[in-house]
Amino acid sequence: MAAAPDPEPTYEKDRSMDYLPVTAVWEITMGCNMRCDHCGSSCAEPLPDELTTDEALALCDDLKEVGLKWITLSGGEPLTRTDWPKLAGRLTANGIKPNIITNGWLVNEEMVKTAQANGVETISISLDGNRETHDAIRKKGAFDKVISAFQVLNACNHVSASNTTVTKHNLHQLDEIKEILLENNVDLWQIQIGLPMGNMAEDRESVVEPSVIEYLIDYSHQVTMEGRIKVFPADCLGYYTEKESIVRQISMNVPTAVLWQGCNAGKRSFGILHNGDILGCTSIRDTGMIEGNIRERPLTEIWNAPDAFSWSRSLKKSDLGGLCGECAYGDACLGGCPNTRLTLNGSIHAENQYCVYHTTMEATRSKLKGYNDPAELMETAWAYANQQKWQLSSLTLKRVLELDPQRVDALELFGFVSYNLNNFTQAKEANEEVLKMDPQNPYALKGLGLSLHRLNRTEEGIASLLKATEAATPQHMDSFYDLSVVYSELNQPGKAREILEEGEKRFPGYIGRFTGAVQGVYPAT
Repeated sequence: MAAAPDPEPTYEKDRSMDYLPVTAVWEITMGCNMRCDHCGSSCAEPLPDELTTDEALALCDDLKEVGLKWITLSGGEPLTRTDWPKLAGRLTANGIKPNIITNGWLVNEEMVKTAQANGVETISISLDGNRETHDAIRKKGAFDKVISAFQVLNACNHVSASNTTVTKHNLHQLDEIKEILLENNVDLWQIQIGLPMGNMAEDRESVVEPSVIEYLIDYSHQVTMEGRIKVFPADCLGYYTEKESIVRQISMNVPTAVLWQGCNAGKRSFGILHNGDILGCTSIRDTGMIEGNIRERPLTEIWNAPDAFSWSRSLKKSDLGGLCGECAYGDACLGGCPNTRLTLNGSIHAENQYCVYHTTMEATRSKLKGYNDPAELMETAWAYANQQKWQLSSLTLKRVLELDPQRVDALELFGFVSYNLNNFTQAKEANEEVLKMDPQNPYALKGLGLSLHRLNRTEEGIASLLKATEAATPQHMDSFYDLSVVYSELNQPGKAREILEEGEKRFPGYIGRFTGAVQGVYPAT
């Protein structure tokens, strides 16, 4: 499956709605009546520091105060906490829609009717394979309890969902799982991958390979197109393919294509642990990620603290390693699921190999190793650049520079391509390499100046751009325009006008090329 086309160079996440919490996951207990092989929380018995009923009800009120709209009650097994109906009822009374994720063991008609009476919207029941596989992962008899639970939900006319954690043990059973869900009239199906955390921390061999992500996206698309069940790819599946975009569009029931906009942890969602600890996501359980505890500080104070969730809110593409730190989608994506990076590579800032775009680009990089003619590769790099396929052009140019590290035209183009990928440090370094060989190169001086400006080194950037105007030639005179744009961005229209007029003196007719292009400097004609 081909990756989606590279974005326009200005593609960035819309950040206008940041830091307004909309949804949360609340692990209301660590107690569980199963011991699942892949449990990310290593749940067993209830812990002594779990919130009391009064504390939990007070938290329900605090959740209203921060503006929450939806919440998922999980665990552990949430139904083992006997006061769950009170919590669901209080949440509903506060205008928050509760959902429940359960293993199904305690689901019966009384439970479902109680859930309905307390406003529970969706009840999702985990299903990880056929009878033999599901019971082996969870508990003998668990599969039959799941089927019984689905039947009860149908009888009560309640929205039913299922979630499947994919490992090497059940990857081959997805079709079988799908048929079971269809036979039981399940409405929604979330597919996610098991990660090496909790009970799976010592079982990395069970984690699927990165190449499986593309298969799971393809499979989700196939099932979605069949139209018999709505598929929700979890946040750990993606990113930036046409099929993924279609699946997310349909699952979210929106009119336009949906591109992954990055993890919402600490921005529009958060997690609550059994003891009232607040973190960005319940999957990211590192103690260093805990933002506070509701027993010690009000939830609103935790959420609105200036340094709250800084690992997520302050994360930049340049903080990421590997391809993620250079990716065309990096400013919006920010490396996909942070828990994938943390559990598989040991750091929030590591690259994410579990990404279809990543595997596609790595395959391209490997293929380029077989090409050894710099001239031929340069033609390819220019062709990609002319199509604004910046990532492919960048990979091709890197191969050229492996073969000929001092090739000036490759360094010049690499600087330009890197700039369009918002990889400003790379752009700066490429132009600096050119200037070591040709100190008066007007193209490199301009590229260096613009890169320094984007790196918040504007004074140095302007100095380099001024040098570029001095070295300008009829073939390389855009530096006047670029410097005028910088001045305009700095709210200095007079200087912007002066530099354009200087360009006109040096190159008659110059201003006519850019009339109306610099806002506030020259009117459109």
